[in-house]
Amino acid sequence: MAVPPPFPVAPASPIIGGMEPLFVRHPENPIVVPGLYDWRRAVTFNPGVLLDDDGRFYLYERTAGQFRPFHCYIGMMESDDGVHFVHTSPEPVFTPEMAGSMYGSVQDPRVAKMDGRYYMTYAFRPYAWSSHPTGVGVPESHESEFPGVERAAPDTTGGSANVQGARPDNMTRSGIAVSDDRVHWKHLSWVTTPDIDDRDVILFPEKIGGRYAVLRRPLSYVGPEYGTTGPSMWLSYSDDLHDWTDPVLVAKAEFAWEDNRIGGSPPPIRTDAGWLVLYHGVQTIDARVKHVRYRLGGMLLDLEDPTRVLARTAEALMEPEAYYERFGAYIPDVIFPTANVVKDGTLYLYYGVCDTAIALATAPLDAVVERVLRG
Repeated sequence: MAVPPPFPVAPASPIIGGMEPLFVRHPENPIVVPGLYDWRRAVTFNPGVLLDDDGRFYLYERTAGQFRPFHCYIGMMESDDGVHFVHTSPEPVFTPEMAGSMYGSVQDPRVAKMDGRYYMTYAFRPYAWSSHPTGVGVPESHESEFPGVERAAPDTTGGSANVQGARPDNMTRSGIAVSDDRVHWKHLSWVTTPDIDDRDVILFPEKIGGRYAVLRRPLSYVGPEYGTTGPSMWLSYSDDLHDWTDPVLVAKAEFAWEDNRIGGSPPPIRTDAGWLVLYHGVQTIDARVKHVRYRLGGMLLDLEDPTRVLARTAEALMEPEAYYERFGAYIPDVIFPTANVVKDGTLYLYYGVCDTAIALATAPLDAVVERVLRG
């Protein structure tokens, strides 16, 4: 039975692909905005969220106090209702220094709880880039210089970085942090190697066949030898969270609304129909000004073998429509979910909007699964 949303329903969104809207946006969106502390005065976005055994919601926000350099931190907030959040600490709970570089950036936390311990996957850039938002597309960004720090020479070929002018010592690497109390975190291990740009690393919330599993998106795994023409979703296993198997391709872009790339979004949710995986698809709208659009898709993966895709939506489940999803401080036309929790049959979807603020939408979990099964 479908469960109504736990708050007043906002006006219906336009129909996507001829289907009725599935997710209801919260009328108070965006529910988390920048400000208050220096380390989050510019933006807050792409959170991880836990609904713990105490019934409270715990949110881990990616923040930045400035764009040049774009140092990002992870702050912590909590809430009784999943809508109105207050900070647990006036300081970040995870910083670039904790990942290994005071000059760096920690990004896009996804969180899970297993066997009483808390896990956070995160992306890490050793040296924060500097960014110049254009208001029309992906910001113009460049490598930052730090006084007294010697760096590798820029890559002028595009090479392993896939970005001409990027430095090979500054690939986005993905790691795992752990905590026993939700508040105090420490780096545990790396999932990806430092020589490839590999992000959207998401830990499954339980072991599969006795092993840990992650989704990932190595940027350079593109070409005939990889079976894909663009950045795609891959999967790796580990017995100990330290050593990981070579990635296996799970899914690649198949539709026009994801012609640029796809990648995992929130952690997978176990359902009777399979692992529900909500993912982001990126479409190039105007390459001249780097205008892209981020949408939300869904797929179901086999519970025992998550490299098998059982069902997948041909149309996007959600796309930028509200003003705060189309216009923002950093990049327009972006919805980027990084957290989903289920309470009383309702799926709470938390997502970054325009890399500027955090919004919330809900839908009945069974309706989401049914929509994905319909393809």
